[in-house]
Amino acid sequence: MSAAIDSSLDAERNQARILIVDDQKLNLIVLKSLLRQHGYANVVTLDDPRQVEELWIQQRFDLMLLDLEMPHLPGIEVMRILERIGRDPYLPILVITANTDESIRLEALAHGAQDFLNKPFNPSEVISRIRNMLTVRLLYKRMEEKIKERTRQLHETRLEVIRCLGRAAEYRDNETGQHVIRMGQFATHIARHLGLSEAHCDLILHATPMHDVGKIGIPDSILLKPGRLEPEEFEIIKTHATIGGNILSGYRDEPLVTAHKIALTHHEKWNGTGYPKGLSGEAIPIESRICAVADVFDALTSWRPYKKPWPVADAVALITQERGRHFDPTIVDALLSSMDEIMIIKNSICD
Repeated sequence: MSAAIDSSLDAERNQARILIVDDQKLNLIVLKSLLRQHGYANVVTLDDPRQVEELWIQQRFDLMLLDLEMPHLPGIEVMRILERIGRDPYLPILVITANTDESIRLEALAHGAQDFLNKPFNPSEVISRIRNMLTVRLLYKRMEEKIKERTRQLHETRLEVIRCLGRAAEYRDNETGQHVIRMGQFATHIARHLGLSEAHCDLILHATPMHDVGKIGIPDSILLKPGRLEPEEFEIIKTHATIGGNILSGYRDEPLVTAHKIALTHHEKWNGTGYPKGLSGEAIPIESRICAVADVFDALTSWRPYKKPWPVADAVALITQERGRHFDPTIVDALLSSMDEIMIIKNSICD
C-alpha cells in the first residue's frame, strides 16, 4: 500500500465511529482511554445493551466492540437485533469474551462477529485488531462508493441513449423533437397526481421518450403526409406500435422493460377499441394509460404537418369527452387536476 493511501487511511481510521458495549464500566473506561490515546476520536460506550437498538437507529458505526456475556441482553441477541433492523453489509464486530466455548464462538461468527478479544485483553492486541478491522472496513466502503459511482454513470449513459433514440424517432415528424420531452414531463405529473411512488414516476419519465420509436419503420410518404390518411395508410401507421414493441423486446432491465410496454400498448383504448391488441381497462399497463393521455394532449396542442395546434381548452374538452372510452377516467381526472403544472411545462418547452 502506498504511503499516500496509508496516510489517508490513518486519517479516516481516526475519525471512524466506534461503539463499545460492555456491562463492566471499568472495561469501558479502559478501552475508551486506550483508543483515545491512539487517536480514535469518535468512541461511544454503553453499559446497557438494551440501548443499542435505539442508538443504532440514530447513528451508524464503523466498528463495534461487543461483550458476549451481559445481563438483560447477551451479545448474541444484540447481533440478532442488528440483523433485524438492517446493519451495514460489512460491519466489523469485535467480540470481547472470556468464554472459550467453541459452540458459543461459532454462534457469534454466524451472527456477524469477525474477530475475538480474550479477557483479560492485551492493549497492543486490542489496537492491532481494531486497526486491521477498520482498514478492511474503510477499504470496503471506498470500493462500495466506486461501484455506486460507476453504476450511476452507466445508468446515466443508458438513459441518455434512450433519450437520444426517442428524440431520433420524434424528429421524423417533428423537427424539434420536443414532444417526447414534454410528454415525459406531462406523464410524470399525472403519475404523481395518481399517487404513484416517486420511483415509479421517475421510471415513467425515463421510459416515455421511447413510446413512438416504432416510427422509424414507417415510410416518410405516410408519416409526413399533409392531410388525411387513406384507410390503408392508417393501417401502416398503426404498425408503429408493434414495430416499437419489437425494437424494445427482450430486455430485462428498467427502464427498457417499461419502455417496451409503453411502445407496444400506448394506443390501446380503455373500451377495447385501440390497437394493436385490443386490450381494455386495467389490462392495459398503467404506464401506457398515462402515456395515452399525455401523448394525445400534447399532439392536439402542438403543430403537426397535417394540422395546426388546437387551443388547450378544445384539447381538454375532447379528452374529457373521451373519458371512459379512449381514456382511463381516473387518469383524465389526474390530468385535469395537474393542469397548472402541465401548462408550465408546455409553455417552457416549446417547439
